[in-house]
Amino acid sequence: MIIKILGSGCKKCNELEENAKEAVKEVGLNAEIIKVTDFKEIAKYGVMTTPALVIDEKVVSKGKVLKKDEIKEVLSK
Repeated sequence: MIIKILGSGCKKCNELEENAKEAVKEVGLNAEIIKVTDFKEIAKYGVMTTPALVIDEKVVSKGKVLKKDEIKEVLSK
């Protein structure tokens, strides 16, 4: 599983990254977490509002910081 955090590296982006790391750890998944800060790359996903969360190339959230439990819920689907 590949999880991408799309954003400029702002506080909210970093918070989403930390929440994703904790969620992956708690669920016990083997996932690679990648931070994408290049706006050209981010635009390829159709994301105009960051931070955004992408799981296996599918945008699951944009424009808000998901809480750890919300990410765990998405991961379990």
